[in-house]
Amino acid sequence: HVQLVESGGGSVQPGGSLRLSCAASGVTYVSGCMGWFRQAPGKEREGVAFIFTSGGSTNYADSVKGRFTISQDNAKNTVYLQMNDLKTEDTAVYYCASTPAYRSGGYCYTVEADITSWGQGTQVTVS
Repeated sequence: HVQLVESGGGSVQPGGSLRLSCAASGVTYVSGCMGWFRQAPGKEREGVAFIFTSGGSTNYADSVKGRFTISQDNAKNTVYLQMNDLKTEDTAVYYCASTPAYRSGGYCYTVEADITSWGQGTQVTVS
């Protein structure tokens, strides 16, 4: 049973930065994808960034490319999302997610249907 515990959300002004962390426990698969979805009020949940846990390849939503960076510390089973140059439209609840599924070649073009474990969510407010 995989458990994901998030931390690092909060409030920041436009142009500011935040770093989210997601600590995983109970992971039994060697290779998979971990990353973040977000859901803004009145909107559908969308994928933000993902990382292939065995190789480190990353994938980002177009809206965050160049501003957000996903990374991992395998020794700590933790994934990070560094968010820079935050915009008001980044305001949302951010959910950590994991899955043993990945695309051929070790890529994480991850969709909600792939996800097998979710974190509890952490609020990010940019205003």
